[in-house]
Amino acid sequence: MFSTTVTDTGQITLPDEIRQHLKLVSGSRVEFVIDESGQVKIFPLTVAIETLSGILRRPNTSPATQDDMDAAVSEGANDWA
Repeated sequence: MFSTTVTDTGQITLPDEIRQHLKLVSGSRVEFVIDESGQVKIFPLTVAIETLSGILRRPNTSPATQDDMDAAVSEGANDWA
């Protein structure tokens, strides 16, 4: 486990092992996500978006299909008419 200190301005320095693991270099962007259990996760924004699929999935739910999403969009659009 790694630890770091938060500065007065809310900044932290990521330990070298974490930067290497995430393949972060100077100027890299990261995203923080709070999952359903309250844990904070950090993701490098240098990865393909497809690798993030399902990270916020709720337990006991099935993923939406493209047809489900199309129907929801169509239904929402009809509400405007």
